Amino acid sequence: MDDIIITGGKPLAGEAVISGAKNAALPILAATLLTGGRFQFDNVPMLRDITSIQNLLGLMGADIQREGHTMFVDTGNLCQYEAPYEEVRKMRASILVLGPLLARMKRARVSLPGGCAIGARPIDLHLKGMAALGADITLEHGYVEASAERLKGAEIYFDIPTVTGTENIMMAAALAEGVTILRNAAREPEITALADILNRMGADIEGAGTPMITIHGVRELKPVSAPIIPDRIEAGTFMVAAALTHGDIHITRCEPSHLKSLMHKLEQAGAKIDVSGTSVRVRGGETILSQDVKTMPYPGFPTDMQAQFMVLMSVARGFSVISESIFENRFIHVSELKRMGADINISGSHAMIKGVPSLSGAPVMASDLRASACLVLAGLAAGGVTRISRIYHLDRGYESLEKKFAALGADIARVRAQNP
Repeated sequence: MDDIIITGGKPLAGEAVISGAKNAALPILAATLLTGGRFQFDNVPMLRDITSIQNLLGLMGADIQREGHTMFVDTGNLCQYEAPYEEVRKMRASILVLGPLLARMKRARVSLPGGCAIGARPIDLHLKGMAALGADITLEHGYVEASAERLKGAEIYFDIPTVTGTENIMMAAALAEGVTILRNAAREPEITALADILNRMGADIEGAGTPMITIHGVRELKPVSAPIIPDRIEAGTFMVAAALTHGDIHITRCEPSHLKSLMHKLEQAGAKIDVSGTSVRVRGGETILSQDVKTMPYPGFPTDMQAQFMVLMSVARGFSVISESIFENRFIHVSELKRMGADINISGSHAMIKGVPSLSGAPVMASDLRASACLVLAGLAAGGVTRISRIYHLDRGYESLEKKFAALGADIARVRAQNP
C-alpha cells in the first residue's frame, strides 16, 4: 500500500492534460453486454474502477484487451449472467450490469454493491424501474435476482434524479418492446455520453441531458468504436488547484461546458478563467474570497467537487457555508482538514467554514475517492509536509494525479506506506 507525501506552498503552473471520464466509461463498458461483437473505446482512463469492471465483464465471458488508453471488448460469447460479490463489492457502479444482462440474457443475478463510504445510495430506484419494465425482482442472500422473457416499455418517474439508475434503466429499455419514458431523469454529461453511444449502436433514444428521456425499444444492437468523454471532475480538481495555490494552470482536453457552475464559483472567489475550445486557463487571484455553495444534481454544483472546493474555502477571506444535498455522509474529510488547521464546523448537511491564513502539513488519512483529492489539494496549499495514507481510493478515479501535479511544479511523491 502506498502513501503520498507533499511539501506544499508552491504556486502551480503549466499544462494539465485531462484523462477520460471514469463515470462515463463505466456505464459505456457495461453497455457492451447488450449485444455480441467487438467494441473499441479510446481515451479509456487507467484506473482501479476500470480494472474492476473489466474483471467483471471477463467473468461473464467478455474478451477484453488493452493497448494503452484503447480498450477492445468482445462480447460475442457471454456465458454468465451473475455478477458475484467478490467483484461487485469493490465498486458500486457494478450494478450497471443489471440492466444490460436482463435485456440480453433475460435474467441477471447481481450482488448488492459496495464502494465509497459516503452514504447509503440505495438501488431501490433501479429495481423499481426494472419492475416497471416487467421484470420479476427478488432479493435473496445479498443478491438481486431479475428475470423477464422480454422487457416492455413503460413510463417511469424517478422520485429523485439518479445517475446510475437513469443509465441502468435506459440500457435495459433500449431492447425493450415499445416506448419507455423516463421522467425526472438525471441530466449529467455522462448520461448524454451513454445515450450517444447507445444510439450509435442502433438504439433510438431522445432527450438525454433533459429531465425527460424517451426510448423506443429496438430488437437488436451492434458494436461500435467510440472515444470516452473527458473527466469533468478531474478538470475541476485542477481548476481548484490553480485558484488554491495562486497558480496558473492551462487545463487541456476537457469540456468546459460541463463545468459552468464550478467556474462561476471560482470566478466569484477571485480566480481568472479563460475558455478556449477544449481548454481552460485558470489563474488564482491574490485573495481568495469566501463563497457559499450547495451541491445539486447537474447542472448545479457537483457533489464530486464539494470536498475540493471546501479546501479552497478553508483559506478564503471570511465565512462560507457548504451545503451537501446529495449524499448524507460526505463530510468525512472535515476531521482531516481540521488536523491541518482548517476551522470548520458541521451542522447536519451544512459545513460552516471560517477561512484561516494558511493550512499546515500533517499526517492525514483518506476516506473516499473525492476526499483523497481534497487532501492532496490541502497538502499542496499547506506549509510543511503532508503525508496522506490510504490513497488506494485516489487510484479509483484519478490517473497518475501525483505525476500530473509534479509536472506543474508540486513537490509530491508516492511512497511505500509506513508500517503500523
